[in-house]
Amino acid sequence: MAPHNRSYLYKVFVPSYTSRVLVEVLRCRGVEGCPLWLRVRAKAPPLHNSTALDCREHAPCQLTLDLPFWQHWYYVLVEKHPGVPGTVSFQVNVQLTDCSRPSLARPPFLPSSASMNMPHSFGSAGGLALGDSPPPTSPNSTKHPVPIPITSPAGERCWPVRPTLRNELDTFSVHFYIFFGPNVSVPPDRPAVFVINLLPVLDSGGVLNLELRLNVSSLCGENVTVFGCLNHEVPLTSGDNSSVTCETESLAGFLLSVNATASLSRLRIPYPQTGSWYLSLRSLCATEHGFEPCTNVTAEVYLRAYLSPCINDCGIYGQCKLLRTNNYLYAACECKAGWNGWGCTDNAEAFSYGFQLLSTLLLCLSNVMFVPPVAIAVRSHYLLEAAVYIFTMFFSTFYHACDQPGIVVFCIMEYDVLQFCDFLGSLMSVWVTVIAMARLQPMVKQVLYLLGAMLLSMALQMDRHGLWNLLGPSLFALGIMAIAWTARTIRRRHCYPPTWKRWAFYLCPGALIAAAAVLLYAFVETEENYFYIHSIWHLLIAGSVGFLLPPRAKSSRRMGPLPRRKGCGYQLCVNEQEELGLVDPAVASINSICTS
Repeated sequence: MAPHNRSYLYKVFVPSYTSRVLVEVLRCRGVEGCPLWLRVRAKAPPLHNSTALDCREHAPCQLTLDLPFWQHWYYVLVEKHPGVPGTVSFQVNVQLTDCSRPSLARPPFLPSSASMNMPHSFGSAGGLALGDSPPPTSPNSTKHPVPIPITSPAGERCWPVRPTLRNELDTFSVHFYIFFGPNVSVPPDRPAVFVINLLPVLDSGGVLNLELRLNVSSLCGENVTVFGCLNHEVPLTSGDNSSVTCETESLAGFLLSVNATASLSRLRIPYPQTGSWYLSLRSLCATEHGFEPCTNVTAEVYLRAYLSPCINDCGIYGQCKLLRTNNYLYAACECKAGWNGWGCTDNAEAFSYGFQLLSTLLLCLSNVMFVPPVAIAVRSHYLLEAAVYIFTMFFSTFYHACDQPGIVVFCIMEYDVLQFCDFLGSLMSVWVTVIAMARLQPMVKQVLYLLGAMLLSMALQMDRHGLWNLLGPSLFALGIMAIAWTARTIRRRHCYPPTWKRWAFYLCPGALIAAAAVLLYAFVETEENYFYIHSIWHLLIAGSVGFLLPPRAKSSRRMGPLPRRKGCGYQLCVNEQEELGLVDPAVASINSICTS
């Protein structure tokens, strides 16, 4: 390391079936005491809080990493102490222990011919890539590196990993099947290891579900407990204690256990990290001194692993939805009625059954307020308007009965149909009421009714929850009414409607009630106060219709025959034969003129 350099960074690839990584700094010379720091970190260059060793205080300068992450790069940082002058020379040696062959440790720069029988390739790092000195050679001074035998502690062996078969059913719906499963045997002398591979992007937005069910009849009366450790990127099988805790200094996993008392155990991991997940099953017998390996009992366990969009489909108080954010697709539960949690199972703030029933009754029974407008419309011979009010009252009642978030729900049709009909009826009620107030000619009024129904249907299909779906048709109808009233006022040269009682007792109160309803709907109504604010909206909008609906139009009197005068007079009579075309009108006799 030259004087102007502070550090050197190296990396080494750790393949599968690696139980130990040994990093050491050798042949450090140039400065007394080897003033170097050795830092190692997986997946990324080391930081200040990474695993570190001061080579001045430790001789030999070695870092041992047990149970490293498989199929990942490990970064080695050799850093010089500050203020050290001159050049420092050293050699970095990395030894990877293959747990399938524990008596053999290999440096990662073995020639390709020596690594052909390994489970995975060790990468392509050369000998000089990890230091400035050549790699160690054999005792006969050959230039080819040789395997270095080491003493392996008991339990450092790794066991065969059984793969799983992937079966994709739908988005975030994947089942993992075990060969010769789903019942697996867990022998007493070794663990059973399985691997579950989660694909990037495709599997990270769901929930990883794991279920263990113990066959109690296979225990033969022994007090056996089967422990399962689910770890990411490396199986945890080195020792009995670690199989119980599923944790080491640099590794943490999820623990499951089943026994004769609790024969079922479930684990759910929302939004799991992609890559390889390893499940290690180990059967241990409970004794006075804790858990110990069993003797002759082979436990049988039913294993089920699958990926689902949401936990238990969000239950009865939630709805599972697929969401997309920045090209990332994931599933989540939308909880209702105050329920929370990953699967809408947290009832700390949930609504009670009485509150759900009260809110349903408020939203449904408030539509009874449309009965008076219907009666007024029928009495005033506004039969088409009365039909629209009845339509609105019916579908609003059953839509709100189906729209409840809790368990007090009653649906007579599909939810989407009820919602569309409720919104259409509400807008049509406002439309026909304002058009009726304009008192247009029957033909013009019918055309506007039909045109409004078609345009409102189109607007609702585009956006049902838009505020302008309500304000737009209302303002347009009010414009038509204003034009009609202005034209009638100019023609009559008198304000229309002409009576002050109509303004004072009907139009002004109805307009104020309608304005209050629109303000509540637009600015006050929220998800928290929806139950009672929307019920007030029903009462106000129906009440305003009863005030604003105009009175019955006066029927035009038809001109009847003139009254017959008394006294003398003459009446021209048409000959019956002439009217039927039987005689020529030119030769009509004078007898066709008769006196009365």
